Amino acid sequence: RYEFVTGVQTCALPISFLIRRGRMIFSGDVTDHLFLYAQSDLNGSVGGAGDFGVQMRDLYGDIAIDKDKEFRFRVGQSKVPFGWVNLQSSQNRAPLERPDALNSAAEGERDVGVFFMWAPVEARQRFKDLVKLGLKGSGDYGVVAVGAYSGQGPNRPDANGEPHVVARVSYPFKLDNGQYFELGANAYHGRYVPTVSAIGTPALTPAAAAGGVVDRRAGVTAVWYPQPFGVEAEWMMGEGPTLSPNFRNITSEFLHGGYVQLNYRQQTDHGLLFPFTRWNYYDGGRKFGANAPDSKVNEVDFGLEWSPWPEVELTLVYSRSFQRTNTRTFPYANTT
Repeated sequence: RYEFVTGVQTCALPISFLIRRGRMIFSGDVTDHLFLYAQSDLNGSVGGAGDFGVQMRDLYGDIAIDKDKEFRFRVGQSKVPFGWVNLQSSQNRAPLERPDALNSAAEGERDVGVFFMWAPVEARQRFKDLVKLGLKGSGDYGVVAVGAYSGQGPNRPDANGEPHVVARVSYPFKLDNGQYFELGANAYHGRYVPTVSAIGTPALTPAAAAGGVVDRRAGVTAVWYPQPFGVEAEWMMGEGPTLSPNFRNITSEFLHGGYVQLNYRQQTDHGLLFPFTRWNYYDGGRKFGANAPDSKVNEVDFGLEWSPWPEVELTLVYSRSFQRTNTRTFPYANTT
């Protein structure tokens, strides 16, 4: 993985333009009460294999109610406030991919919706500091966030006219010695309409409820920020769309999973070193995959992130998969 960032202020308004890893980002305050953010992906997949083009990652406005911006509404396509690692930017995340249990809840991390967020000034400053200090923070998504969103994923049309609802609480504590840690809890509920396609010989198309299948999860988060040792842990459970063992139906079934990551942050004469290891586990349906196949993941990552300069980041990861289901093609067999 590589990082390349450049940017300029584009006009008299404090709106900036960035290019980062094949993405164009425009952001800035239009007024004291309106902040706009737009991020387009120049190499996003928009169709079948090998079909790539430009698509929107984010396109939203933050509408602040008060002058300190403690209370605000986020309207448009943005990250769904579920979990902690899903909200963490890829430039802050050490592993190359997000853990399956959390990312399978909101693949692509984003959706179209309206979210109300609240955070006191002190907490908002801590969220900023956790990123600015290089401690791998998630960013400011409020101490409390509640809202409604499509539930079908980014750049996809709504399929049932029934939004998902989500709630999240997360607070960044700071000890007297300067150590940061964060505790949180989150949950969402909705009905997801899975994509179905013919499988097997003779061909069989699974059946799913026309209005969608129950999709709900709840989880907890605990983060001890790397100063220099760090620990991240998230776990969630619930029920969601899952293909039946006989491949005939897609129904709501129990799911659970999460991850635990240990890391260490050390500034040296040759740059910033960030070794880490992560256990990644998930057992449940992959709702965003065709036919929502049952998925099992159990693997461990060992990695090292090295930043010789702030503008350059190199990451090497070795993954040992004890079990991982191939959810792309029938018969969805174990790949290990």
